[in-house]
Amino acid sequence: MTEEKALTEEIEVIEGANASLNGTSLTVSGPKGNVVREFNSPKARIKLEGRQITLSASGNTRKDKTVLKTYKAHIRNAMKGVTEGYVYKLKVCSGHFPITVSVSGNRLEIKNFLGEKIPRKVNLMPGAAVKVDGSTITVESPDIEKAGQVAADIEQATRRPGFDRRIFQDGIYIIEKEGEQI
Repeated sequence: MTEEKALTEEIEVIEGANASLNGTSLTVSGPKGNVVREFNSPKARIKLEGRQITLSASGNTRKDKTVLKTYKAHIRNAMKGVTEGYVYKLKVCSGHFPITVSVSGNRLEIKNFLGEKIPRKVNLMPGAAVKVDGSTITVESPDIEKAGQVAADIEQATRRPGFDRRIFQDGIYIIEKEGEQI
């Protein structure tokens, strides 16, 4: 009879980032901002000792390992986000009608899309900064999920089902994500 060991993952808090744990809520802070994550899976436990974050699971199943690896990826993304930040770039493409894009408060307005009289509006999540510079829209955030969701919301605002985007290219499209050109 073999004895199974509990799974553990250890993560060192990187230079320039600070972490604090309040129950199951981990807050990672740095020069670019703060990221708060809830880790409340019954399969995993999280501990913070000094600059060492320890994730552990009581079982040794594939699901337990999956949860630990997912939590580890979330923590690494948070640490990278608060030190370097995440940037998404979008391109405004208008072949037929000149599109005007502006940001006011927590709302992005897309005017004259395909000659429409009523502007399309996108509500922006708090925690993500959106800047419009000519035909380029830049989304920045320390939280990768917020940056990606805001960029996707902006892209979806000009989506037209039934039209092939390779032919009808009017719209706003993500051209650059973190670490890759599209």
